[in-house]
Amino acid sequence: MSNAAEVSLETAENAGRRSHLVRRMLKNPTGLFAIISIVVILLVAIFAPLLTSQDPDYADIRNILASPGGDHLLGTDSAGRDVWARLVFATRYSLMGAALATVLSAIIGVTSGLVAGYYGRWFESLAAWLTSLIMALPGIVVLLATRAVIGPTLWGAMTVFGILLAPAFYRLTHAAVVGVRGELYVDAARVAGVKDASIIGRHILAVVRAPVIIQAATVTIIAIAIQAGLGFIGMSDPNIPTWGGMLNDAFSRMYQQPVLLIWPSAMIALASVAFALFASSLRDELERSGGAKKLKGKAKAAAAAAVDTSGEPPVVHAELEESDAPVLLEVSDLVVGYDQPDGSLTQVVNGVSLAVRKGEVHGLIGESGSGKTQTAFSILGLLPEGGRVAAGSIVFEGDELSEKSPKAMRRIQGKKISYIPQEPMSNLDPSFTIGSQLVEPIRETLGLSAKDAKDRALDLLAKVGLPDPEKTFRSYPHEVSGGQAQRVLIAGAISCEPDLVIADEPTTALDVTVQAEILDLLRGLQKELDVAVLMVTHNFGVVADLCDRVSVMQNGRIVETGPARSIFAGPRHPYTKSLFDAILEDGAARGPLAHAADRNTNAGGAK
Repeated sequence: MSNAAEVSLETAENAGRRSHLVRRMLKNPTGLFAIISIVVILLVAIFAPLLTSQDPDYADIRNILASPGGDHLLGTDSAGRDVWARLVFATRYSLMGAALATVLSAIIGVTSGLVAGYYGRWFESLAAWLTSLIMALPGIVVLLATRAVIGPTLWGAMTVFGILLAPAFYRLTHAAVVGVRGELYVDAARVAGVKDASIIGRHILAVVRAPVIIQAATVTIIAIAIQAGLGFIGMSDPNIPTWGGMLNDAFSRMYQQPVLLIWPSAMIALASVAFALFASSLRDELERSGGAKKLKGKAKAAAAAAVDTSGEPPVVHAELEESDAPVLLEVSDLVVGYDQPDGSLTQVVNGVSLAVRKGEVHGLIGESGSGKTQTAFSILGLLPEGGRVAAGSIVFEGDELSEKSPKAMRRIQGKKISYIPQEPMSNLDPSFTIGSQLVEPIRETLGLSAKDAKDRALDLLAKVGLPDPEKTFRSYPHEVSGGQAQRVLIAGAISCEPDLVIADEPTTALDVTVQAEILDLLRGLQKELDVAVLMVTHNFGVVADLCDRVSVMQNGRIVETGPARSIFAGPRHPYTKSLFDAILEDGAARGPLAHAADRNTNAGGAK
């Protein structure tokens, strides 16, 4: 594909996402109300000269404090000026002043926050110092001093106010950027040669987009309020109609014509509420994962009816020996999917069925993207936002899990079913010691005292083979190796005496020698505790070492299942055979490379 075609495709995709966002906002009652209100206010501001034939500054002393009606739709003020004309023109100037403060503060704050957060070094120190200095300044005093120097100008006051509010954008943006600048996808973009400007614009800015929108709405509301406040105390430009100036005049004639207070107050309230609701609704839509919604009632039933479970049945190997162990976990016709904005369902698990007996190690094997982890997460009740069990059942110890609420699942997670993740360092909180992270779930789940929980944690650390449990207990995650961190997670997984442990690629992030040690540890603990294990892996070596039964997954389906020895002795499904063919062990040695053979031939001819 050419570069032009790629750019065209990306532009089309972005336009599609924007159109989806607009449609979702219009379907949101709160968002729709906010949009209509803002559009009406903006139209009033833009077309102010067309909405009145009166001059907002023309004073008619013969019609002072006239009641609404006749040539004056909302009456006149204390100087005989038309209130409706002043209101529509005040809307124009008040919004322009608020926009000036908001845009200026956003440009200064977001730009400096992105640069300081991404690059750090001296600019981050300088920006932090300037931010602290500006925040220490008393804003109202600065505005009063500005008026004394440059006079009562609306634009000057809002410019200074925008600078004073820039730290709000800076702190927000800087904190968000610092949180993601070390993420793997950012490092990958750097390694791929992507320029810093593109990384900041495409990857980093997307992270701060939603918070900045909320902050912009807040700053706009504050700017409107400050501007109205300055006008109310008589410090705004008397030559420009503003909501604050109208309030000042109305307040001085409150007992003679109280209705004058209503019009500017209503506009200030409507504008503030509309901007706040718009930002909140837009933030909610932007933060939604793929626009997914939980379907209810008829919509959910329709989605369930649209579930696709077609496909060839799996190859089932006969049992080599009968087992008397009861079935601990039984998954039947499981379908996991993610709802899309158009109402369709993207399925990632398609009709999976498997059973795990008590004390058994069941291997779930397949390539990346086959649906192994999604199956495991659905059993744990930990599907990402937007994902759901669309069909099928998950029965654990006779209890249906797929219909349980998150609160009910928390009583099972950890105590009955535990989890060993694949990246140990990413699953330990760097802010707390290892001991505190082990003790907390033990106390919560088993109800032990602090001393008993600590003793149990130390016993577990010793049981998983850590040479100095006391030192490890006091250490922070960054003070231990990857292998030690994985042992800590295994200790945590068995700490509350679960009946089932789901291990998701527990050796992937470790080197070969540590992998072997972890597998030996898992094997020994499984036999000692007689706990069932669902081993999610893509490594047949792990399956051969640990598993009693195996289920092979491809494209969200189980294609072959049976006893491990039977499948290793004679795989039947083409996909399973291809997985075995990919194993280099016991295969024929590869011949010399073609260019190496040619080079040797040429060298021989030269001799």
